[in-house]
Order: sequence, then structure tokens, then C-alpha cells
Amino acid sequence: MTRIISALSEVSDRYRALFVDLWGCVHNGVTAYPEAVAALRQYRRTGGKVVLVTNSPRARPRVERQLKTFDVPEDCWDALATSGDSARAAMFRGAVGRKVYFIGQDQDLKFFEPLQIIDNPVEITRVPLEEAEGIVCTGPFDPSADLQASRPDLLYAKQKGLKLLCANPDIVVDRGELREWCAGALARLYTEMGGESLYFGKPHPPIYDLARRRLAALGEDISSHRILAIGDGAHTDIAGAMGEEIDSLFISGGLAAEATKTSHQPDPEALKDYLDSEKVAPTYAIGRLR
Repeated sequence: MTRIISALSEVSDRYRALFVDLWGCVHNGVTAYPEAVAALRQYRRTGGKVVLVTNSPRARPRVERQLKTFDVPEDCWDALATSGDSARAAMFRGAVGRKVYFIGQDQDLKFFEPLQIIDNPVEITRVPLEEAEGIVCTGPFDPSADLQASRPDLLYAKQKGLKLLCANPDIVVDRGELREWCAGALARLYTEMGGESLYFGKPHPPIYDLARRRLAALGEDISSHRILAIGDGAHTDIAGAMGEEIDSLFISGGLAAEATKTSHQPDPEALKDYLDSEKVAPTYAIGRLR
């Protein structure tokens, strides 16, 4: 049964490393949560390692720069693993072919910049859908628009047998008070239509493999039972942790704030109903990371 805690420090001494979600946990897409920053700083002072594990479709250096604009200080984390890094590696290994149709915004075109860590990378060319061997999706063209407008292109792609590489499995994200669609929503729609979507962020194994490599690069050999995953996504952060057999702390005041009746802390009955409906069982829950 999920235990509601009032602060990370209640349980943190059981774990040597944290895999921490960013959006809705450490920041809201606009600015950092001060209590979350303080909690991570306190954890690191005890010798624990913090790996930020995000479904951002961007490469690690771009996410690091973004964190600075959100006032997330460098002294509250040790390493960073992004869905974008995992997805880019797969793309340059040829997961969806050489000629790809890009679904995303201009700000994410850096996704196609060369990746130096891949030996003999595939040369990728962006082409119109009619010429494509596969699709790369970092998010909708317009994150606030109706996804159904994409159905004609997705139907055509499915009929051609194209695979869709999803660089961010999140369905939605809250940017301040505004909720936006993510690449995962289009990938889910494509799958529902009979197409094949490839995922590289939470809850899928590649990003956890990357997070563990980031830990190893810090000189840490930490077993799964000493790692705690933290996040607000039932089907990403919590389902992913369960799949990796690591403990998890569910942030109920993020995406599920309304469903769990979270103000400072979740309502216990509402939290139970929500987790039962989503078929996930986090080890702990808290209103906000603090």
C-alpha cells in the first residue's frame, strides 16, 4: 500500500540515488519549485546522488541551459538523462530509416545535429511525408491544437508502414497554468490507428539504461533497491519505476492534482482511487517534492 509522506527526508536515508523527473516535480515549465530544490540539496549533502531523468526530447546540453532559465541550480543535481539523448542515438543507428518526416517545432530541429557518440552513424535527411522511410516526432506542430488534425497524415503513414520514433512519451505537460500535448499523445494516437511507435523515454527501458550509465560515470555502482524514482506521471515515472523494480515517490500535486484532491497533501481516499484506476502502486506519495 502506498504510504503518504510529508517530506523526502522521511525516507531518503534508505536510498543512495534518486531518479528525479523534472517537469511538475522540480519546475513547472516556467520556474523552479523552491521546496523541491531545497529537498534535493539536502539529499546531496548526505552523500546521495541525484540523476534528473526527463522525457524532454532535447539533448542534455540544451536541457541544462533550460534549467538555468528556470532557476534550477546546478548544486541540486549530479547528472542528467534525457529521452532526447536516447531517441537521437536510436535515430542515428537507423531505427526509422535514413529519410525521415519530422513532426515538431522549429526549436527542436537541433535534434538532427550530429551525435558524436555513435560509431558510423546513419546519415539522416528530413523529407516530405511522401518520400519518408520513417517519422521522427518531438511533439505536435502546435502543442495546444486538436490532435485529430494529424489523423490524415498518420493514416497515410500507417498505410505506408512507417515507424514513428517518439522522442518524448509524455502525453501532456503543464507549462505554468497551460496544459500542452506532447509527442507521446501523437504516438499513442498513431498506435491506436494501427501504426508502430518506438519509445525511448519513461516508462521504457532505454532511458533507465542511460540513467544507470550516468550513475556509473559518477563512480557509483548502486543496486536497484537503493534507487528511488520521483515524479508526477503515473504511466511514465511510476509505471517505469515499477518495470525497473525500483521504489517510487509519486508527486500527486502535479498532473494528478485535481484527481487526487491535492492542496498541500493528497486526499488519501482520492489518491487510492486514482492509483487504482491507473493501475500503479508507488511506494510513497507526497503533494509536492519537499
